[in-house]
Amino acid sequence: MYTKMRNVAGLSTSEAAKSSDLFLKCRYMDELTDNKGIIFATGTPISNSMTEMYTMQRYLQFDTLQAKGLTHFDSWASIFGETQTSIELAPEGTGYRARTRFAKFHNLPELMAMFKDVADIQTADMLKLPVPEAKFENIIVEPSELQKEMVQELSERAAAVHRGSVDARIDNMLKITTDGRKIGLDQRLINPLLPDHEGSKVNAATDNIFRIWEETKDAKLTQLVFSDFSTPNKDGRFNIYDDIRGKLIERGIPENEIAFIHDADTETKKKELFAKVRQGKVRILLGSTFKMGSGTNVQDRLVAIHDIDCPWRPSDLEQRFGRGIRQGNKNKQVFIFRYATNGTFDAYLWQTVENKQKIISQVISSKSPMRSCEDVDETALSYAEIKALCAGNPLIAEKMNLDIDVARLRMLKADHQSNYYFLEDSLLKHFPEKIKGVTERIAGIEKDIVAYTAEKEKTMQIQTGMNGAASATAVFPGMIIDGKKYTEKEPAAKALLEACKGLSDRNEKPIGEYMGFKMSLRLESMFMTSEKTFTLLLRGSMTYQTDLGTDAIGNMTRINNTLNDLPKKLEGAQSQLNDFLDQQDAAKLELEKPFEFTAELNEKEMRLALLNAELNIEGGGGLDVMNDPDTRNEAAKETNSDIDYDEDGEYEDMDGDDERESSIDLVNPGKSFEYPSTAERDSVPAKGKPPMLETLRTYKADIKLNTTDKKSPTDIDL
Repeated sequence: MYTKMRNVAGLSTSEAAKSSDLFLKCRYMDELTDNKGIIFATGTPISNSMTEMYTMQRYLQFDTLQAKGLTHFDSWASIFGETQTSIELAPEGTGYRARTRFAKFHNLPELMAMFKDVADIQTADMLKLPVPEAKFENIIVEPSELQKEMVQELSERAAAVHRGSVDARIDNMLKITTDGRKIGLDQRLINPLLPDHEGSKVNAATDNIFRIWEETKDAKLTQLVFSDFSTPNKDGRFNIYDDIRGKLIERGIPENEIAFIHDADTETKKKELFAKVRQGKVRILLGSTFKMGSGTNVQDRLVAIHDIDCPWRPSDLEQRFGRGIRQGNKNKQVFIFRYATNGTFDAYLWQTVENKQKIISQVISSKSPMRSCEDVDETALSYAEIKALCAGNPLIAEKMNLDIDVARLRMLKADHQSNYYFLEDSLLKHFPEKIKGVTERIAGIEKDIVAYTAEKEKTMQIQTGMNGAASATAVFPGMIIDGKKYTEKEPAAKALLEACKGLSDRNEKPIGEYMGFKMSLRLESMFMTSEKTFTLLLRGSMTYQTDLGTDAIGNMTRINNTLNDLPKKLEGAQSQLNDFLDQQDAAKLELEKPFEFTAELNEKEMRLALLNAELNIEGGGGLDVMNDPDTRNEAAKETNSDIDYDEDGEYEDMDGDDERESSIDLVNPGKSFEYPSTAERDSVPAKGKPPMLETLRTYKADIKLNTTDKKSPTDIDL
């Protein structure tokens, strides 16, 4: 992928041989098959970021992107994406930096409409496949005293990183996040000399695995255990895989019924292992999402899935889930256990991944997507999030629930608006056009019925029988074909067939007249094996068509049946008119209905905004720009200001002169603000602040430089 964007988080421009090879093969097959030779099948087209949508379109819709001028990623991103540069804490902990990332994606309905040209999106609720019912059970365990102390230490470490008082090679936010996950999994991952806490989630999972193994012994049902952390090793270091296996063997489970996916290091060994699991010879299989996710077909006897840790990507969770909830599983229910340690990062990580999946599901769904959404590509917690988690802040859980509720309500609102605009268009344009068209068709059919009835009466001959009774008999009315009038039925039928044989292309050809209707022929298929080869068009006030075959007399019968069915066509048109009128009335009533969840959405959006402000999570890594000297220094540099602030928040002259400095007023961007000279600053009381910052003290907002707007370097958005 080629792009001029540099240092954009989540955007990799490095080349991959496999990806380039796949792209070239897709293009080659597109040329050979007119864009119909490539089929992708996946349950997770978007695994972690919306930028992956471009990659999928590049493989499958290159010509469409080319036609719309969106071949290059930069063009695509300018329509559907929005990058923002925020001043935030550097992950390596060396201070603050301007970090550019895709913050939002816009025009999602148009993007999905284009993507659905090649994507047949089928969700589980749409397919209703014969798969087992998923029974979710969250097992929450209480932390040990040591775990509680370690979580508090994380808070202190995060504060040190936040202040920039620790070397990045020693500690940083990514390492803190990783250690937080380890603490939630098992305290021995931090220090293997620590005791084995009886109430840990590893022990809870072991108890659960053994219970299910014992209860399903007769049926030889199987279980999968997922953990991406603490995988097996050969150097003797502590890992939860060996710990779980050892405890299960101690309880009486045969060693040959427990296996690690990591031991099957070739495709042949994997096939043999999977076969043993399907047969019930191996009943407990432990592995990571990467090794035991896609391609693991062991569902036959699978009754339980244990998620001991939480992955970062929603697609990983989908892959775990999909090992058991799929066709071929003999069980009616599959139990999915998710383990979390209370008071650690676990609960928040689970909610974060679920929230990511909610956003992706709203895009990859059969419903109208919201017009814009936040991107979900984040792999480290911010300083504010860590502080809130370590403090056991209950508002975190409320915020996550509100995030999900607001996203759901916004999607419902988008669906309501989409339906509103559709109904509005229907009332203004589509229904009037349809009603007018059907009304004209009814009038035309009525005229044709009158004309056909008159022609038919002319063909009736009155005959008198031997008993003196009179009867009417229809005679052949005659048919004109290629300028010649045929008064006998059989010659006319043969002439009609010859006229069909004379067609050399698919253009409509007038051939004659019958019963007051002009006749035209049209070739429908070049193959005689087709059920529909030729079509005869009969034109009066309206046009009627009938299919012709190779039976000459049968063709004449079909023509007469078409004309005799005119009253039925009239009845059908009148019924259609009534349907359109009913639909129009229903649309008018539906259009008057407001969005029923408006009050709930507004209330939850307001509450979410308050929570974001209180938790200081939204934007810029949760930094308080107004109260942090280092952040203000970065903002000053971005605005080319000569003002700096010391550790106590005092301002000082960065260029060393004694002149009055001028900068931009953040409250009134169009007006310059003059900072005091040295003499004036001497008169400011201790710990004094510039008046502008005193005014802005109540604003707890991050300074964001929006790179998509054509602004000067001194324009700052609050």
